[in-house]
Amino acid sequence: MNSKIKKITKDFSYTVIANLLSIIISTVLILIVPRFVNVVEYGYWQLYLFYVSYISYMSFGITDGALLRYGGQEYKVIPKKIFVSQFWLLIILNIIIYSLIIYFYSILVTDTNKELIIFLTCMGGLLIVPRSLITFILQATGRIKEYSKILIIEKVVYFILVILLLLFGMHSFFNLVFADLIGKLVSIVYSILIARELVIGKFETFRISFNETIINMKVGSKVLFANLSSMFIIGIVRFGIEYRWGVETFGKVSLTLSICNMLLLFLNGVSVVLFPTLRKMSINKLPILYNSIRSFMTIPILGLLIIIYPLREFLLIWLTEYEDSINYMIILFPMCIYESITIMLINTYLKTLRKEKAMLIINLITVLISLIITIINIFVLSNFNLAILSILLLLIFRSIVGEVYLTKVMNIKIRKDCIYELILTTIFIIANCYLDKYFGIIIYIIFYLMYLIIKRSDLKKLLTYIKFRGQ
Repeated sequence: MNSKIKKITKDFSYTVIANLLSIIISTVLILIVPRFVNVVEYGYWQLYLFYVSYISYMSFGITDGALLRYGGQEYKVIPKKIFVSQFWLLIILNIIIYSLIIYFYSILVTDTNKELIIFLTCMGGLLIVPRSLITFILQATGRIKEYSKILIIEKVVYFILVILLLLFGMHSFFNLVFADLIGKLVSIVYSILIARELVIGKFETFRISFNETIINMKVGSKVLFANLSSMFIIGIVRFGIEYRWGVETFGKVSLTLSICNMLLLFLNGVSVVLFPTLRKMSINKLPILYNSIRSFMTIPILGLLIIIYPLREFLLIWLTEYEDSINYMIILFPMCIYESITIMLINTYLKTLRKEKAMLIINLITVLISLIITIINIFVLSNFNLAILSILLLLIFRSIVGEVYLTKVMNIKIRKDCIYELILTTIFIIANCYLDKYFGIIIYIIFYLMYLIIKRSDLKKLLTYIKFRGQ
């Protein structure tokens, strides 16, 4: 096994540990917090997590541009003075913007809990955005071990504090948010310690710093808006649910999405390792790797849909107040298939091929469709089931359009695979919504076994490829 393969394996192992720990912690919190916190408090907590996921994008493309421009370079050769300037620039800009958000929101909103959530969200953003510059540079330069440790520290501190708060009977959403902020604070302090030369030191000259910042913003803005628009695809529907059906229902839907996102946490970690690796590969090797990764990923994920049956039965017993949200899993769980393809393959490849504009356009089109569907549903139809189903349909649309574009660029064919996945997804939903639950699982297993038979040649090719690369 050559040094490059060893390096990829080592980086992958660190990412696996970090994301496996994140999955374990997220799983425990998903199971424990709703058990001790009432539905309304849980809804406000989820509202904070929802908002903070958006406010963390206040980097203006600077961090994304740095990742794209310096991806694959060595840490020791990057211009550290420039990043010192950009780190403190991000802090100043975010203080100004968050102050304005807090001021205007306090005028417009009468719900004191929501006003508090906005304030705490801005505090979280002030920790996340500057730290993202450090983590993106570590990721770009292949320092995956340090990058993973930052993620681990945040999650572990957050987890320990939440458990202690619950044990001492402190069940309000404010305490849960406070634990999250402390975890972020500890992680940014650690990130500064291991990459202090990106934060503490001489500033680059104003002219150079300004030019570099503008370049990073131009390059990264496409990825920033592409990622932000990606979040708005589901986010618009969730905004609509909170507006039309309230915080309590919003919290129940968020619980289901959190369960689905556990798997996506791991896949996102894999893409972190995959991006700098792909940047170093020749263009003609990318199509072969694409088909191999796709087969390796989609076949087991389609099989993992089977675990929803015992999982649903367990959750119905454990979280009796959330029966409605647990039943939503039937419709939403297949989103893992299409989100994994988008996160791990489509987005990673588009960034590697420097097709950020295409990624942005695809996401914006899907956001527009999401907005139209949500407006019609909220103000005309008022159909909650349609709101849930639209989340899955939008993600399927975005994934298929992205793959169609990407496969044309690389001249590869995956049409049959897309059709197989759509058929299995449809069978899974229909069998579980309209048939007896035990009969439904039998139907899906039969069709999944038929799918494995059809894909047997691809499985053999994949195993051969893995064996060859390992030599």
